[in-house]
Amino acid sequence: MHLAIFSGSVFGTADEVADMAAERCRAAGLQVTRLKPVTVDALLAADADALLACCSTTGMGELPASIQDFYYELQSRFPLLTDKPFGVIALGDSGYGDTFCQGGEQLRELLLEVQARELLPMLRLDASETVTPEEDAKPWLDEFVAALKG
Repeated sequence: MHLAIFSGSVFGTADEVADMAAERCRAAGLQVTRLKPVTVDALLAADADALLACCSTTGMGELPASIQDFYYELQSRFPLLTDKPFGVIALGDSGYGDTFCQGGEQLRELLLEVQARELLPMLRLDASETVTPEEDAKPWLDEFVAALKG
């Protein structure tokens, strides 16, 4: 099973979660390509069996600048990823109310639009409740790997 992992980060936390996920997935026996920075061409060239996105939220629910170009290119080119399993780890702060984890939600919705298949419900990590998002993501990530293998 080949997994492509990409991230969009404001201050680097989502990148750190994605790097930890890459290490953990490799340790679980998956072939992992860490796309950093991510582009549509790089994603398509990786030809992965599954996708994992880690994404922060900035401003009033926007995507981080580091992933905006990818998002808009994926939206305009619209390569079908029919039935390709994916997961999203979203980072946000519930103190922002309605915009909590909206960066991850936007990415999730776009992956669904290009016909990828969500393998597990999106993980929402709340900065108001945790200072260890890498640790908090591990149980969800283990479940994601088990679902990929199963």
